[in-house]
Amino acid sequence: MGRLRHALLLGAATGLAMAAMPVQAAYFERVATFPVFANLPDGTDPATQTSSEIITATPDGMTLIYSDSPNKQIGFIDITDPAAPKPGGSLAMEGEPTSVTVVGGKVLVAVNASESKKAPSGHVAVVDLATRKVLARCDVGSQPDSVAASKDGRFLAVAVENERDEDVNDGAIPQMPAGHLSILQLGADGAPSNCDAAGKVDLTGIAAVAGDDPEPEFVDVNDEGIAALTLQENNHIVLIDLAKGEVVGSFSAGAVDLDRIPTSKEALIEPTGSLKGVAREPDAIGWLPGHRLVTANEGDWKGGSRSFTVFDRSGKVLFESGNLIEHIAIRNGMYPAKRAKAKGSEPEGIEVGRFGDEELIFVGAERANMVSVFADKGADAAPEFRQVLPTGVAPEGLLAIPQRNLFVVAAEEDSAEDAVRSNVMIYQYGSEAPSFPTIVSGDQDGAPIGFGALSGLVAGPDGKLFAVSDSFYATSKIFEIDAGRKPAVITRSITVTKDGQPQAYDLEGIALRDGGGFWLASEGNPEREKNPTVNLLIAVSADGVVEREIELPKEVAGQAIRFGFEGVAVIGEGDDERVVVAIQRPWKDDPENQAKLGFYAPFSGEWTFVRYPLEAPAGKGWIGLSEVTSLGGSRLALIERDNQGGPAAAVKKVTVVDLTDVVPAAAGQPLPTVQKTAGIDVLPVLQDLHGWTIEKIEGLAMMPDGRLVIVSDNDGVGDALGEARFLDLGPLAASN
Repeated sequence: MGRLRHALLLGAATGLAMAAMPVQAAYFERVATFPVFANLPDGTDPATQTSSEIITATPDGMTLIYSDSPNKQIGFIDITDPAAPKPGGSLAMEGEPTSVTVVGGKVLVAVNASESKKAPSGHVAVVDLATRKVLARCDVGSQPDSVAASKDGRFLAVAVENERDEDVNDGAIPQMPAGHLSILQLGADGAPSNCDAAGKVDLTGIAAVAGDDPEPEFVDVNDEGIAALTLQENNHIVLIDLAKGEVVGSFSAGAVDLDRIPTSKEALIEPTGSLKGVAREPDAIGWLPGHRLVTANEGDWKGGSRSFTVFDRSGKVLFESGNLIEHIAIRNGMYPAKRAKAKGSEPEGIEVGRFGDEELIFVGAERANMVSVFADKGADAAPEFRQVLPTGVAPEGLLAIPQRNLFVVAAEEDSAEDAVRSNVMIYQYGSEAPSFPTIVSGDQDGAPIGFGALSGLVAGPDGKLFAVSDSFYATSKIFEIDAGRKPAVITRSITVTKDGQPQAYDLEGIALRDGGGFWLASEGNPEREKNPTVNLLIAVSADGVVEREIELPKEVAGQAIRFGFEGVAVIGEGDDERVVVAIQRPWKDDPENQAKLGFYAPFSGEWTFVRYPLEAPAGKGWIGLSEVTSLGGSRLALIERDNQGGPAAAVKKVTVVDLTDVVPAAAGQPLPTVQKTAGIDVLPVLQDLHGWTIEKIEGLAMMPDGRLVIVSDNDGVGDALGEARFLDLGPLAASN
């Protein structure tokens, strides 16, 4: 009981866990990202859906092999140079590959060939690595979901799930036919010797939950040839001796109590809720030294367990993470708020590997797009949190390659239409310090401050920063940031209120008001069918209370499109003070590739305007403004960017405009066009992160010493990358 209590306290105090990183530890650094569509044949539309799900490597660690279910194939990636992965082509399967591993010179692929969930079928395809030909297809008696080989290469354990139909009986089990474990005996070259007669281990009658319908999910095998198998929907774990083909142990995965977690139905990150007695329903499982097991508790149809657990072989809980994974996601700006009511960050993947002199545990959170790394400290101590790794969208396959000091993550989500592409990220072990995160949150009321979708930024004369988040969240907030620490720390959040009620604006910019408080820019959307909104300039007090809402002149507002206010700044003083708003894209009355800057005079209430010349897009997508920042005097800095991410990203830059000789004009008058000069090309900075190049750089501020800093909008991790970044761009060149 004392050990379990210690684990729960650790989960409630994430900040302490993060502070406890040992000085001598080495860390992982991302060195490359491989877009899976790069493996498509020449001439294929790059928007074709692909996916990297489960991933493995050849024994020398030089080639990665992943399952690509949508295309019914496996893919190959050459990582001879891990910092420059190369497409290695693909190989068609007769069905959907669900899992893959390598033994000797053979790739062993679990293939789902089912006509329907009521009539499951499948096999293990045996692929020769040298020729890349399918040598055999071994029937495993229904739909396989996971494969794992014994460490000595003698056996292949195949989890045959026969998965339930979520549209039948609300997804509840039992739903026949029952799943089982198949065993293939492997020769020295990795080829099965019993391909025509795979062994079968009956798993019925074991679990207390729907015991007649076991649903095997994931399997791992230890040095002794004992397979650990999760029955996810049954909330059970089974141990099988592969040599004997017998069940040698089993236990319920049990339940967990969760405190101080988000549970709202709204898109909010408020870690004030609790869940009691939630079935763990583990997905992935891995063996740890000392006959221990570690599970990623995704939850499923009773789900929401959101944790990882360490068991001994008898099923005794040695460590329960409780709310720790949730708090790590919140603290790093990677919490999927729209999933708070369901399964939160959704831990799904587990990998274990020995790097240096430490056994490391990798926990993949499918909905938070992150992997948390822990050092295993043995049966008598809690795992020690080391770092968080940002991943692609929906990390599915985790792979440790200790012999090359590499760790690999396959992210499965792929939708070209939504600018989300499946990718494989490669991380190298050995860095003295982690470069991610660059911005985190501190505690407020005993839990991490929830943040994300940062879309505007401003610096005060004391170096204190303030940011806002956009309409992804149900409540508008202002965040105070201490940029003097590394990583930068969000020290408090301020809820924007009106008449005592929290407001839900689409905040895209923030500036400091003379005498205290803030100017906020809220983007309107007149094209929305239900509840169209207008662009607003909002004056709020220092504690977030709305004092004024200012609209554009009607003749200007009537020309608006979906893309509106995207930044706000203040220039001038006294009667000459002007509040500047940047309008993201050309409106109906603008020439092609020209956006507007609006100038509001608080003293007179007048609006005037100029036009800003946008770069013409060279490829697909559009180019627009994302921020405007005062550089002092009559100079402004603006973010000009395209709406592309990953390899397609082409324009991410800071430009400078000098208004000295510019006289903005009133609506209805000819508008002058400002001249811009190049400030900082941000694209190389983003590419040097070696990830999926960030699309939305949306907040820009000038520090008191002249340095420019920038924040990215991670779209609240809603089917988006989720990687929040705070970057120091340094000062502008002297010529600016």
